[in-house]
Amino acid sequence: MKIRFYNARILTMRDDEALFEGELWTEDNLISYVGDKKDNSGERFDREIDCKGNVLMPGFKNAHTHSGMTAMRSYADDLPLQAWLNEKIFPMEAKMTGEDCYELSRLAVLEYLTSGVTAVFDMYLDPDHIAKCAMDTGMKFVQVSGINKFGPTLEVLEDRYLRLNGVSPLSSFKLGFHAEYTCDLSLLEGIAALAHKYKQPLWTHNSETEFETKDCIKRYGKTPTELMDSLGMFEYGGGGYHCVHFSDHDIEIFKNRGCTVVTNPGSNTKLASGIAPIQKFLDAGVPVAIGTDGPSSNNCLDMFREMFLVTGLAKLSTKDASAVDGLKVLKMATVNGAKAMGLDDADVLEKGKEADLIMIDLHQPNMQPLNNIAKNIVYSGSKQNVSLTMVHGKILHENGEFFIGEDPEVIYQKANEIIKRLSV
Repeated sequence: MKIRFYNARILTMRDDEALFEGELWTEDNLISYVGDKKDNSGERFDREIDCKGNVLMPGFKNAHTHSGMTAMRSYADDLPLQAWLNEKIFPMEAKMTGEDCYELSRLAVLEYLTSGVTAVFDMYLDPDHIAKCAMDTGMKFVQVSGINKFGPTLEVLEDRYLRLNGVSPLSSFKLGFHAEYTCDLSLLEGIAALAHKYKQPLWTHNSETEFETKDCIKRYGKTPTELMDSLGMFEYGGGGYHCVHFSDHDIEIFKNRGCTVVTNPGSNTKLASGIAPIQKFLDAGVPVAIGTDGPSSNNCLDMFREMFLVTGLAKLSTKDASAVDGLKVLKMATVNGAKAMGLDDADVLEKGKEADLIMIDLHQPNMQPLNNIAKNIVYSGSKQNVSLTMVHGKILHENGEFFIGEDPEVIYQKANEIIKRLSV
C-alpha cells in the first residue's frame, strides 16, 4: 500500500534537523520519500492524506512498560512499592493466565495508540501470548524477560530468546531479569552467562527505591549496578529501568559500558520512589529513554505526561529551570527509546526507515500560537493532539477510530470480566 502525506510540517528527529514544511510517502512498511513538496504526477497512491499543516514525527517509543498490568489499574493505589508488589500485585498475577495477558495487553495497545506510541519495551508474564497480541493488533512489542527466583528457569529463558526472535517484524525478545532483589546470586550468574553466550545486552529494574539499593549494599557490599557489573552483565550493553538512586560510580559504569537509563517519572512519583538524576546522566553522556512503567503503578500509559515530568522534576530537583531541555526530552521519547529497544530502523523519519509515525494536531488551543512547535509538544502537548498513529506502514488509529481487528468495546468488556474473576 502506498500513502502520501502532504501539506505537513515534518519533524524527522535526525540530528538537529529543524522542522520543515513538506511531504512524506510510505510504501508498505517503509518510508519511500520525505522532504520538500514533490511532483507526484507519475505516482499512484492508494491514499493521499492532507495533513493541513499538522506535524508528522516519529512515533514515541515507550521504553519500559508492563502492558498486561492494565488489570490492576487503580486496584492497589496509595501503597509503598514493596507492599504494593508483595501484598497486591504478585498475588493477583499468580492467578493470571496467558489468555488474560493477551486480552489485557490488547487493552494497553489501544491506550498506546492514543498516546502516539508505535513500539513498547514490554516485560510481562507470558511472552508467547504477548507476541500473538503484537501480531494480531499490529503494535510493535520488544519483549524483555522478567525472570526471577520464582520462575521461569534459565532453560525456559534461553528457549524463549531463541524461539521468539525472527517470527515477526512486530515482535522480538531481549534478555533480562526482573530485578536484583528478586534473584539470588546463582541465578544472576546464570543470566550473565546467557548474555555472554549470545553476546546480548541485558535489561532489568535497577535502583528504583532507596530501600532496594541499601539492601543490596547490605547483602553484597555493592550497589545493584556495581554488583551487576562485577558479574559481567553489561559486557554487551543494555541498561536499567528507573535508576533513581544512582551513585556517581553507578553513572560512570553506565557510561563506560554504553548502557541506557530508562526513566519512569510518573510511576516513581506515584510510588514516592524518588527523582532520577537525569541532568547528571546527560552531563555524563549516558543516554536516557522514557517509559511509562505499568498501568497499575502509573496509572496511565501517556507519554506526554512522562515527557513533562522528566523535564519538570529535573528542574525542580536541581533548582535549575534550564535543566533537561525540552528538545532533549523529545529525543529521549523517540530516538533514544528506539535505540534502546534495538529498533534502529524506526528511530527517525528517513527514506528506507520503518513507517512508524504519528500526526500531531496543531489546530487545537493547547498548541497555539506556533512559537516553538517541538517544545510545545513536550510542554503543552497531550494525547488529544494525536490524530493518527501508523505502525509498520499501517494506520492503527486515526481521528479517534482504531483499526486493530477488534471492536474496543469487546476489549473493554473482556478486561472487566478478567479483573472480576481475578479479584475473587
